[in-house]
Amino acid sequence: MAGTVRLSIEGPLARVTLAHPGKLNAMSRSMWRELRAHFQFLQTAPGLRCVLVAGEGAAFCAGGDIAEYPAFRFDEASLAAFHEEDVWGGLSAMLACELPLVACIEGACMGAGVEIASCCDLRYAEAGARFGAPIARLGFPMAPREAALVAQAVGALTAREFLLDAAVLDAQEMKSRGFLNRVLPAQELHAAAESTVRRIASLAPQAARLNKRTLGALARAVPAAILEGAYSYARTAEHREGVMAFIEKRKPDFQQP
Repeated sequence: MAGTVRLSIEGPLARVTLAHPGKLNAMSRSMWRELRAHFQFLQTAPGLRCVLVAGEGAAFCAGGDIAEYPAFRFDEASLAAFHEEDVWGGLSAMLACELPLVACIEGACMGAGVEIASCCDLRYAEAGARFGAPIARLGFPMAPREAALVAQAVGALTAREFLLDAAVLDAQEMKSRGFLNRVLPAQELHAAAESTVRRIASLAPQAARLNKRTLGALARAVPAAILEGAYSYARTAEHREGVMAFIEKRKPDFQQP
């Protein structure tokens, strides 16, 4: 099963749910495409005022669906298409959506999960949530646009800790670093997030859109020079070793030539 991204609408509220049973809602390629389609629809749908973004069950999103990776990651062109079209297509649609987005985060919020949460305006998490982007263990870097997004949201030092040290941080630590608005007991999280989206929906919708345009205009673009050659590592032994070691459930050997 490739997983799905569900969209439901109740009056002025929309709910986007990441669902990939058995994989902690890890994002497949088809899920990135669904994410893009849903947020493109939400941007122009009449009457909506707020969006709640959550994961199904006890996780937000554990990252990407690594089982898919051998099919496209080891070729530069297909790797670039994955990041620039599938992943960035979904994330950029979220960023372009002028409705307020509230993330409701439980359990694992790793890699792709951090990227999706970084697109949201407000972020609530339960106390047991965990955050990181430990892809250094998989033998590849974060794509440039995604790294810029995450660094802006979590801060440069935290981004370095995620990407260089494969650090995994708890919710209270992420709140202290300015990534989370609130950390709540698990039994209170959904009620608090629901209360917030309903409160936002009662406020001036045009003002919300204008504020989001202003805040979005402050975001930095990634220089073209950084994107050039960004996926040339596709065929390297290190990249293949990291991905295949994860799939084969063994420790990677990055000493291999």
